[in-house]
Amino acid sequence: MSIKVEKLSKYYGQQAAVKKISFEIKTGEVVGFLGPNGAGKSTTLKMITTYLTPNSGKIFVNGINAEDDPIAVRKKIGYLPEQNPLYQDMNVIDYLKYTAELQSVPKDKIKDSVKKMVRVCGLEDVRHKDIGELSKGFKQRVGLAQAMIHNPAVLLLDEPTSGLDPNQIIEIRKLIKDLGKEKTLMLSTHILQEVQATCDRVIIINNGEIVADGTTDSLQKRFQGQINIYLIVKKDPRYGREKVISSFESVKNVEKVKLEGDNENAWQLDITANKGVDVREEIFMKAISLNMVLLEMHQEETSLEDIFRKLTT
Repeated sequence: MSIKVEKLSKYYGQQAAVKKISFEIKTGEVVGFLGPNGAGKSTTLKMITTYLTPNSGKIFVNGINAEDDPIAVRKKIGYLPEQNPLYQDMNVIDYLKYTAELQSVPKDKIKDSVKKMVRVCGLEDVRHKDIGELSKGFKQRVGLAQAMIHNPAVLLLDEPTSGLDPNQIIEIRKLIKDLGKEKTLMLSTHILQEVQATCDRVIIINNGEIVADGTTDSLQKRFQGQINIYLIVKKDPRYGREKVISSFESVKNVEKVKLEGDNENAWQLDITANKGVDVREEIFMKAISLNMVLLEMHQEETSLEDIFRKLTT
């Protein structure tokens, strides 16, 4: 187990930022740590990195107790904070050499480590530029490079795409997915698309407490309400709208059929089915039995956004 957190709590005075949270993350997992602003995400990451000391609870990184040996834990972790701490007047190569020395990379391996990070993070074109001259996207890449320069087993990324444009976001997300194939990666964000695009698993925190933990699919199934299916059928002179509605209402597990649209050529129907029941096949067979021409059918899924709002508002 790469990261194990047991009943972790952190207080600022009387205010509880994190309240007895527990979770485990395995090697090779990319886990999205999701929550609204102020939920406790950054505080949790800072405790895992040993930057902050918890009031209670335990943290293990690759089996090492963070309280017993915080230095050993830091050596196992690559960390990109929300506010990317870069020396603006250093060029990229010199900065990465400097961070490699800070991370105790052997002197005879520093040059190769820097070359690898320049290649992996796509910094070839800017490697001799001063960091202060770089775009926000390249600065984030430099931040990722410094987090990985010592080849850590665990990567903690706090809002890694904050402030990036859409093209830069896509590039960083691809890099994160590639990194997650060989490392344990925990990604803190409040951007739902970020989690869906990059993560194998989601942990949702709200008011310092974990309110959900699982894959996107498992959470969608858990919080799925009634099923809504949107159907478009071609108009047929043999049937009026009431016949069409009653025909689909007769399908088993269909609760209600509502006419959403009625144009010259087609009817648009909103069909509500019982929770957890997929009735698309039965609806299709009903249309076939009536010789109706089915133009479109799709089922609306419970989105991560729906789940997030339900758990955090």
